Amino acid sequence: MNEDIRIHSWPCSYYLDTSKQWIPGKLCLTPVSIKFKADRSGELLVDFQLSGISEIKKESSHLIFSSLTVLESGTKHWFSSLHPNRNVVFNILEHFWREQLLSSQEGAVGAAPESGKGRELAGMLVGSQKSLEDTAKVLHSQGEQFDNILRGLHKIEGDMDVADRLLTELESPSWWPFSSKLWKSPLEAKPKEAAAAPDAKSGEEILLRIPVIISQRSDSNAKPGKLTLLPSGLEIRDCNSQLVHRFESRDVDDIRVHTPYEISVRQRFIGKPDHSYRLLSARMPELIPVLEMQFSKKIQFLEDALGFAGSRKSPQADLGTSIWQAATGLLGGVVNPGSPSGSREGMDNQQEQLQKHEKVSQEEAKELRQILKKLKGLALETEAELERQDEALDSISSSVDRATLNIDRQNRRMRKLT
Repeated sequence: MNEDIRIHSWPCSYYLDTSKQWIPGKLCLTPVSIKFKADRSGELLVDFQLSGISEIKKESSHLIFSSLTVLESGTKHWFSSLHPNRNVVFNILEHFWREQLLSSQEGAVGAAPESGKGRELAGMLVGSQKSLEDTAKVLHSQGEQFDNILRGLHKIEGDMDVADRLLTELESPSWWPFSSKLWKSPLEAKPKEAAAAPDAKSGEEILLRIPVIISQRSDSNAKPGKLTLLPSGLEIRDCNSQLVHRFESRDVDDIRVHTPYEISVRQRFIGKPDHSYRLLSARMPELIPVLEMQFSKKIQFLEDALGFAGSRKSPQADLGTSIWQAATGLLGGVVNPGSPSGSREGMDNQQEQLQKHEKVSQEEAKELRQILKKLKGLALETEAELERQDEALDSISSSVDRATLNIDRQNRRMRKLT
């Protein structure tokens, strides 16, 4: 895929350290890099790979308020005055950076490590992986305890509602002619923490699930989440696995492919607003071919995505290309001019030894890459679990405060009855 595809761009200002001033321009995101171009001069001031980023943070100071920093190769780049807002830009950049880290397309290994060193490094990484897995298990168990606490608090709130109704009956009996119940308006439903939405229908196969950035009607509230493709439709969930919306296959009116990384799904209504969601993901190129098969009559490729639709070849064309490449390699091996017949056997022995040594080195490098990939995945999952538990702790704190206030209020009402 073309690496120059622009996924998104935002007006902002970049702090140029050499001149100690803010330069207005546009921050652009491509599948593999981040770029910043100045408005006045048109000069490209920033251009670096996503794989070279060490950290993306939201920061502020007495001089720089509401800024975004990107740490790359020891250099911190400052971006401010981001539109529509800093959170949207942060969510999108972090999403594509994480997916780049987890991507299976890694650069070729330069020099093959020695056999002993490779095994030693692999042993160290395996030990680190085991420690991280043990930590993740403990963290997961802690998260389950938080979920149990939340369920207990929800039950307490339900019991408090029952106690509230009973106290109301005691304060104003139904036989009392001047019962205040005649004048009371119906109690409004108390807001509760959103209960965890059930997963996809039990027994229904999940065709594909990818992380996405979800926006509705405007880009100012883009948030991370997940998109699940099922045989019966599409499910959109937030980062806490709460169901945002479910599209049944028959209810989807159109799916528009804006770019290879962005689509919009819409369900039309008469007399009320349509249900429409815009979804952005680094893994969207994996999903679009499946959507095209499942919603062949409803999917529409817009101008920026026509190149992506046309670039995909048929299996027959790929097979023909593979056969041609194999035939070309075979002909190149047969036509080998200028090789003395006397030294052919010795050259074959040397080549065998080189291939054997290279094979061992490649296996070690492959093993190291697999372990590092697992470590990255575990680290990112641990970070996501910690963020979820932080939100769970906030919910627990607010639920405890509500329960304490309700208990105090009902204790006062019971004292008045006695």
